[in-house]
Amino acid sequence: MMNRCGLITVQKEPVPLQSIEVELEVRDHVATVVSTLKYQNKEDKPVEAVFVFPLPGDAAVCHFSAVIGQKEIVAEMKEKQEAREEYDDALSSGQQAFLLEESEQSPDIFSMKVGGLAPGESASIRLEYVTELAVQADDGLRFCLPAVLNPRYQPQGSEGASVQVFSVPASLVPYTLCFCGRLFSPRPICKVESSCSLEPLQYLNTDQTQATVKLAAGHKFDRDVELVIYYKDAHQPTAVVEAGQTSAETGTLMGDPVVMVSLYPEFPQSVMSSVASCGEFVFLLDRSGSMGPSVNSKERHQTRISSARDTLLLLLKSLPMGCYFNIYNVFSWYEACTCSVEYSQKTMKQALKKVEEMEANLGGTEILKPLKHIYSQHCIPNQPRQLFVFTDGAVGNTKEILDVVKKNSGSHRCFSFGIGQGASSALINGLAKEGGGHAQFIRGTDRMQPKVMQSLRFALQPAVEDISVTWGLPKGVSVTVLSPPITSIFQGHRSLIYGQLTGQVAAATEGSVTVKYSLAGRPSQNQLHFSLKPAEDTGLTVHRLAARTLIRSLEMEDRELRGRQDGGIKEKVVQLSVQSGVSSCFTAFIAVNKADGKVIQGPLVRRNVPTAGEYLSQNKLKQIFCHPSSLDVIGCKEATAPKQPPRDPLLQLVSLQKASGCWILDPDLAAALGKTSEEVEKSKPAMVSSEVWATILALIWLHGFKMDAKEEWELLAMKAASWLRAQNGRNLIHKC
Repeated sequence: MMNRCGLITVQKEPVPLQSIEVELEVRDHVATVVSTLKYQNKEDKPVEAVFVFPLPGDAAVCHFSAVIGQKEIVAEMKEKQEAREEYDDALSSGQQAFLLEESEQSPDIFSMKVGGLAPGESASIRLEYVTELAVQADDGLRFCLPAVLNPRYQPQGSEGASVQVFSVPASLVPYTLCFCGRLFSPRPICKVESSCSLEPLQYLNTDQTQATVKLAAGHKFDRDVELVIYYKDAHQPTAVVEAGQTSAETGTLMGDPVVMVSLYPEFPQSVMSSVASCGEFVFLLDRSGSMGPSVNSKERHQTRISSARDTLLLLLKSLPMGCYFNIYNVFSWYEACTCSVEYSQKTMKQALKKVEEMEANLGGTEILKPLKHIYSQHCIPNQPRQLFVFTDGAVGNTKEILDVVKKNSGSHRCFSFGIGQGASSALINGLAKEGGGHAQFIRGTDRMQPKVMQSLRFALQPAVEDISVTWGLPKGVSVTVLSPPITSIFQGHRSLIYGQLTGQVAAATEGSVTVKYSLAGRPSQNQLHFSLKPAEDTGLTVHRLAARTLIRSLEMEDRELRGRQDGGIKEKVVQLSVQSGVSSCFTAFIAVNKADGKVIQGPLVRRNVPTAGEYLSQNKLKQIFCHPSSLDVIGCKEATAPKQPPRDPLLQLVSLQKASGCWILDPDLAAALGKTSEEVEKSKPAMVSSEVWATILALIWLHGFKMDAKEEWELLAMKAASWLRAQNGRNLIHKC
């Protein structure tokens, strides 16, 4: 009979995981995260607990250990198959064993096995990782502790087996979370914002460079824990030199000093005020069934797909005349215009009609095929390709997708948007990194529109070309760059460089790094001088981040060469992973409790520990994961769209703007402005045309009533102002 004491799943199975405690330490833009998972077997037979859970895709997992009673067992890093065999052998021998491994399909999914918990026994598992904090467009530094893991669609023919996810509705997660953080910065900490309720920020010193942050009491495990940290004067280039590990051999990555350089290029205001008037803008929109849930629990009517429709409206209205565009619908199969079309009133109107009809009702998330189709299309001369990808990231072939983006990185820039709780950070960040663009996440109460428009501003910035990095180091000191080459630079966008220093570093005092590039046809450069004296109290954080960076590059190189030649890259990754203690797709952490000599009696009962997931009905799951052949592609009909709530007044006004940037003086415009047709007609000066007057009224309304949403309409307002100037609008405004 099942023992139902303690925690149970919705299937009434006992859950040995009782609680998770997370301690966060942030130093400037680097985070160290220590998670302690407390297990207790309340059954009358030994169990094996299996926990598949998400981590940040760029995390460097560097420690795994278990405490049984008073004894700590620290795991070793080994080649993955060797670690698995050692784990199985230990369980077969009646020993306790612990295994932690990274998914081979996506680096943001990990699997933990706690094997051999005897009846009544407890275990405390400690997991540690380090990661860089992403820079938001508003200068905030974003940290995310992922808590939601949704099922991921594995297209037929994709490499590897799909990851099996055990999830329950977020409100039914049977274990608790305790989260606290300590922040340290060389500059004052202005504020911390979160999608979760926080206790008031507590400063630890008078200059406000140290603080603590905690989740408020009563937090439910129903969303990712996201913090956005704001520092004063955030855009300050920095460099940190970290001494090598004393026990490691000189000449190796862990034995030599490593430098981490953070650069924030600043562009001249004259360049930033100009907006590109050309480009091919390709919008890849996820319409899979998993895009159906609401964006957040407070706005049930605002589904992900409806938010994406509103965002596409703003994007299409903000595009410059003279550009080209295309829209791809993504699901188990995909559709698009045969090729990109020139932006005009006619083509914009046709596109908006299709956008209004879009629903999230079409199978699983298939991104790879439409991406390949986009890349197969010839680029339009003098129209730089800008790719925007909107998805919830519910894919199982992340690495295949990123390999294709990297292969075609020279022909485009990719801007990615992860929508909803549980969006894959490995996919969203990877798309932007390999595609030379920028990544954004829309979670909780976030509005999609301002974040997307921020990325459009990046896309309209002049392209930075001929990027090179040079080092100025004292005689006898050299550097081996461990990071991939910098392929894109945006205003306010951080560029990170890791370098391994060799030679007479201890005797040197100062070095420099210079990034040179061409901006709008003019040569520019940014230079940083830094001390070569090792920083204190960094431990091996910089080394581990550098190792993670190099491991990811080697893993991608291995996939590129797979099937063509054996370059020994896998062996290099395993060696570096074992040496640095940083996880990879080819290695795993393994710990075996050999000390107490106790033998676990009887077969183990496997218990899958669930993660939080968005609730999807069985019909919805079938819709998401059905095979493409089960869809009637030729005769597929759109489901009847649910009745929509009244449109936001801003979007109503925006929907009336013409592609050229002007508005028409008609009853629809009057209604959007909250006036009657007679009121707007009567106020028009006699010498002013109706289109000019309508456009002036629309701009006045935007500036008078929607300044809080300026990021959303600023680009289309600039287009309207340009249209007015072309009509001698500036003189007419003065007359009015």
